[in-house]
Amino acid sequence: MEKKGIIIAMAIFAMLFSAEAQSQSYGTGIGLRSGVSNGLTVKHFIADNAALEGILHTRWQGLVITGLYEVHQDINEVRGLRWFYGGGAHVGSWNGNRDPRWADSNFNGATVFGIDGIIGLDYIFRNAPINLSLDYKPALNFTNNAGFWGDEVALSIRYAF
Repeated sequence: MEKKGIIIAMAIFAMLFSAEAQSQSYGTGIGLRSGVSNGLTVKHFIADNAALEGILHTRWQGLVITGLYEVHQDINEVRGLRWFYGGGAHVGSWNGNRDPRWADSNFNGATVFGIDGIIGLDYIFRNAPINLSLDYKPALNFTNNAGFWGDEVALSIRYAF
């Protein structure tokens, strides 16, 4: 994440702790995810403390779909702020035009498959249907450039209903 993105994320979460920030629960949130990769996110609660999240995001001129199961726990000091953890899997493809410094020069594109973990903070505003989420989502690829990918940090902004 760029320095500017980190500053914006810190400013948003500073707002969360202001006296006027109060919250309510929500059932489903749909929005944008921005970080190392960018895309769309949908989070739907299947119980008070359990949610399913789907992420469709781009990386290295490819497209990846991630499905996650998340457990949410309240942070009692701030109403509406929860921390969460969970896991899931991803599948997608990367274009052969990507150019990380460590890649094989003969790489022509690939289908990727792996598992993901996630941990983060989730907040819903009381007087606006806006949900913010800041998370760290490491992944382990089993195919094509297999190995641990620990660089996925993102901020999600969702319309909540």
